[in-house]
Amino acid sequence: MEPRVAGNDKKTFDLIVVGSGPGGYVAAIRASQLGMSVACVEADRLGGVCLNIGCIPTKALLTSALMVKEVREAGKHGISTGQIAVDLGPAQERSRAVADQMAKGVEFLFKKKKVTHIEGFGRLAGKGKVEVELRGGGKETYDARHILLATGSRPRNFPFLQIDGEHIWSSDHALFQKTAPKTLIIVGAGAIGMEFADVFDAYGSEVTMLEALDRVLPLEDKDVSAHLEKAYKKRGIAIHTGARVEKAEPGTGGVTVTFKDKAGKQHVVTVEKVLSAVGRVPNTGDLGLDKAGVALTEKGGFIKVDEWMRTNVERVYAIGDCAGGALLAHKASHEGIACVEHIAGQAHAPVDYGNVPNCTYCHPEVASVGMTEEQARAAGYDIEVGRFPWLGNGRAVAMGDVDGFLKVVRDKKYSEVLGAHIVGPHATELIAEFVLGRHLEATTEEMEKAMHPHPTLSEAVAEVSLATMGRPIHI
Repeated sequence: MEPRVAGNDKKTFDLIVVGSGPGGYVAAIRASQLGMSVACVEADRLGGVCLNIGCIPTKALLTSALMVKEVREAGKHGISTGQIAVDLGPAQERSRAVADQMAKGVEFLFKKKKVTHIEGFGRLAGKGKVEVELRGGGKETYDARHILLATGSRPRNFPFLQIDGEHIWSSDHALFQKTAPKTLIIVGAGAIGMEFADVFDAYGSEVTMLEALDRVLPLEDKDVSAHLEKAYKKRGIAIHTGARVEKAEPGTGGVTVTFKDKAGKQHVVTVEKVLSAVGRVPNTGDLGLDKAGVALTEKGGFIKVDEWMRTNVERVYAIGDCAGGALLAHKASHEGIACVEHIAGQAHAPVDYGNVPNCTYCHPEVASVGMTEEQARAAGYDIEVGRFPWLGNGRAVAMGDVDGFLKVVRDKKYSEVLGAHIVGPHATELIAEFVLGRHLEATTEEMEKAMHPHPTLSEAVAEVSLATMGRPIHI
């Protein structure tokens, strides 16, 4: 890497990061650790969507939703609560407090790691320059040897489903509701839709889900999708897969939604509110990309990058949602680290996109990494599939949480873990063991030979590994 920029004018840096989400702020901190002078430009609050109106506050709400479920079942533990009342307002306020705490944490880290925070909206001005519309008014131009774009994404809008924030919400609007609507349609049964269905159902909404594809959580293994759909329907959540929304019309009585089910039958339903959870689009507009000559992908309008997150313009990089791929916070963070380490000449390897975990924090939780059974077969692998139910795990039984299973897809030739899929208690934590195992190229035998403490949920990781070889102990 070239020598650190000298001077104290605070206008010239080795690296300027535009955007402070989990990709941008992590990249900025790592670059500072590597000896670069770093600035991070942020128009809104530090932490981006994830910390402020995404990952963190939604998980706070989901924690509250789980507590509602546990209180309702407290009688099993000899705890008498009488008739309980639920109120979304305090839970929403708690979620905001959690988000505020995390955003302040990023601010503290910037000060500690000597990252300069430039408050304003940044865009490329060409030739290593970033123009910033300052939050306090006016414009400033900053110089940088390297520029990293980490501007994230926003909810997608459709002509037949126009988000207005009042009648038809995006996930952003849903996070700020203090009252659960009596009736709610959620369009989209991916991770975001399933999580909000969990929350609003817990707080009393009558929830209906509409998914255009043939199953909920369509990116997950089919067995996992089927189990979660069954679990949601058992709770009284109505689910229509293969459903096509034709229009959503706000009126004085709520929102009238017209859709066709998978059999082609038309339905007209009026509900209090609609939540659109049908994907996100990159924040690539008004960034000066045209002026700087930065190329976009033909599909989706994402910033086009190589394996080191380099754009077609020298010393301009992009990471996270704005660069496409899986729109996940942890993927953005890893891209940021890989990118700045490459700039510093200390890179180990690019991001392994085959080992990015997916997590859905509803109840039961869902997590996965690697290939589904269907994908492994389509890729030509000779596989063996192991399953292990939570009913066979002592800790899960003791917790009273046995809804779900673990499933591992094993390559018979090398005993490689091609994919791991979990639905059930603490799935989003347990998946990390499979991520690490795949990263270290562990076989299923090695996953089981590593001793797991008893009684823990982690024992099921060893059991399902044994199941891929046809010899589980507890089933």
